[in-house]
Amino acid sequence: MSKKIVFYIVFFALLGIVFLGYSGYVIKSEQGSFFGKEKLPVLGTNGHYIGGFSFVNQEGRTITNNDVKGKVYVAEYFFTTCTGICPKMNANMQKVYAVYKNEPDFRILSHTVDPENDSVPVLKAYAELHGADPKNWWFLTGTKKELYNLARQGYLVDDGTYTGEDDFVHTQWFALVDGEGRVRGLYEGTKKPDVDKLIADIARLLKE
Repeated sequence: MSKKIVFYIVFFALLGIVFLGYSGYVIKSEQGSFFGKEKLPVLGTNGHYIGGFSFVNQEGRTITNNDVKGKVYVAEYFFTTCTGICPKMNANMQKVYAVYKNEPDFRILSHTVDPENDSVPVLKAYAELHGADPKNWWFLTGTKKELYNLARQGYLVDDGTYTGEDDFVHTQWFALVDGEGRVRGLYEGTKKPDVDKLIADIARLLKE
C-alpha cells in the first residue's frame, strides 16, 4: 500500500473522529447529553426570567430570589383555608418533597394567595401539618399585589392581571424553575401523571 493511500486513510479517519466529536458536542449542548433526552424547554418569551422578589416564610425569615439562585425549585400558590384544590395539590407536593427533601440544590416555594389571613404563625402551623422543613420548603407571604404579580408575570401560573384588593388567584399549576430563574415546566398539581412527570423532570434539571 502506497504512502499516499495510507495518508488518505488516516486523514479521513481523523476527519471522521473530529466530525463525530463535534456532532456529539452539539447534541449535548442541545439535548443535555450525547444520546439522551432533549433538555426541558424554557417557557415564556425569549429572555424571560422570574425576576426579583422578597417575601417572608413560616419562620418569619425574609426569602428573596438570591436564596434560590443556583437552585432548582417548584413554586405553587394556595391558601390555608382552601377546601377545593389546595389540599390535593399540597398532598401531591408532599410526594415531590419526599423524593427531594435531602437534595441540597432543591427547594419548594408555596405562596399564599390570602396574605390577610395567612399570617406567619398560620403558615407555620400549616407547614408543620405537611411535614415541611423550613430549610427547604418555604410557605411565603407578602403583599397581595407582589404575590399576584409574581404568579402571573414570573411563574406564568395565571394569565390574569392584578385588579386590586378584590382580585384573587386560584391556580392548580406548579412551576418548575431552574437555577438561572427560568420557568422550565408547568404541571397540574391535582393530576398524578403531571406530578409524576414533575418528579422526573426535577431529576433531569438537577443534572443540567
